[in-house]
Amino acid sequence: MLDHLQAVAAATWLIVAQTVGAIAHAPAFTLWATPTTWLEVVAFGLALVMVLLNIRVNPWAWSFAIASSLLYFELFWHVGLFGEAGLQLFFVAVAAWGWWQWLRGRGEDGAALRVRPLGRRGRWVAAGTFALAWPALALFLDRATPSTVPWWDAFPTAASVVGQWLLGRKHVETWPTWLVVNVVSVGLFAYKGLWLTVGLYALFAVLSVVGWRAWHRLATPAPA
Repeated sequence: MLDHLQAVAAATWLIVAQTVGAIAHAPAFTLWATPTTWLEVVAFGLALVMVLLNIRVNPWAWSFAIASSLLYFELFWHVGLFGEAGLQLFFVAVAAWGWWQWLRGRGEDGAALRVRPLGRRGRWVAAGTFALAWPALALFLDRATPSTVPWWDAFPTAASVVGQWLLGRKHVETWPTWLVVNVVSVGLFAYKGLWLTVGLYALFAVLSVVGWRAWHRLATPAPA
């Protein structure tokens, strides 16, 4: 009897998951002759709230980062942007770390974490990390996935890794990094016909400038 109930429960959850998946990928409306799914609509809204909270240095931004990243993972995987899809899972993990950093993290001086610019050494580390990550990821996507745009897909993915670290540690340089990511992503998502996400990342580009200015005003002097 118990086995029968477990089988029924499993079948029920499977049906629910399939139904939710079908609704999520159902068209909500059409932009430039391309259907925009409900999944993309909800992910759009959550991601927008996330950035607005980031600008205000509000730790609740990380909860919206986790939710929007999970939805964008499904969306990007569905359209074959495997680098961007994998990046969303990285975002989920880093969001948990970033949330802890903003609540409990400490700076180099042992004081509570605050908005500040990178020092010279930090800028070299960030640039070097990107310089190594971009070609490594592009070659992986080219050889291990059916990606049609491995180098283009890898560029914002690698830059986003750097941007997330900078954001989690409250460095002002996170915003120019996101500006580059967002501008490149606009072209990438337009190529894939994700027009609502194109609009979102164009808006993100503008908000990156807003965030850059806001954090610059809050920043303490850079370390040597």
